[in-house]
Amino acid sequence: MSTPPWHEAHWQRLQSRQARGALPHALLLCGPAGLGKRDFLQRFVRGLFCGHPRGGEACGRCRACLLLDAGTHPDFMTVSYGLRKDGVPRKEIVVDQIRELSARLAMASQFGGWQVVVIDPADAMNAAAANALLKTLEEPSPQTLLLLVADAPWRLPQTIRSRCQRIEFQLPSHPEAMAWLVAHNVADPAAALEAAGGNPGLARAWAEQGALARRQAVRKDLAALAAGRAEPMEVARRWLDSEPEQCLWFAAQACVDEARARAAGGATPLGSQLDDERLADWFAAANRTRDALRGPLRGDLLLLELLADWH
Repeated sequence: MSTPPWHEAHWQRLQSRQARGALPHALLLCGPAGLGKRDFLQRFVRGLFCGHPRGGEACGRCRACLLLDAGTHPDFMTVSYGLRKDGVPRKEIVVDQIRELSARLAMASQFGGWQVVVIDPADAMNAAAANALLKTLEEPSPQTLLLLVADAPWRLPQTIRSRCQRIEFQLPSHPEAMAWLVAHNVADPAAALEAAGGNPGLARAWAEQGALARRQAVRKDLAALAAGRAEPMEVARRWLDSEPEQCLWFAAQACVDEARARAAGGATPLGSQLDDERLADWFAAANRTRDALRGPLRGDLLLLELLADWH
């Protein structure tokens, strides 16, 4: 498996702990989306279950590997968004899911080895679910490994974070990220990396999805709003139909560029009429709105309020 270079140090430390029989009972894999946390997790889990691993890498042929490929390994469990009674996907992990998990972990491993649980995204657990998980974290069963994955670990209670060993994926250096993008034949890697805020995984995905064109469209929309050539409702509808969280990411970037250009005394690229304090407030509001889109509030109203403030 081709793995990013920024995984290597984490991989070697984890393999060293496994060789010493010193794996913790709970790991928190965290860091920005796009850095391959979940690929890292799957690679590690496969090696842990494999009957004939080499250097922590799974053989891909033994019974455990084949069961994992089929999604039927009895000692591997995943907790993620479930369905409500009406069949609508939930937007959080609820307490009943954690209680069901605890009941399964109370039973012995069917293969007599590790029982591994992945909770992803762990930062989507509501308060009751997080509290229910504490008992399992405080009184782990032998050879039970809990793997929590979180893009926003600060949303997890401190009581959860303090009971997990943390593996934090951080942005690689600019040269390392550029070399990786070039090796993966990403078109215009410098522009893609800038758009993704230095995150090479996002840069590659966004380049493939045509997000650089969306970035330019967002800037044009903000310039048109500032000049009175567009209406907030019109722009809000367009963003809502076209990756609204990504649009807000690009809008926040554009706001930063506007503030920097003003501080340098040059022409502002978007022609905003907001003063420095209101630009800072709008940047914060754009990021809050991006988070709020994951909740129950209407996206069109959230975007309308934000864009009306810019207008």
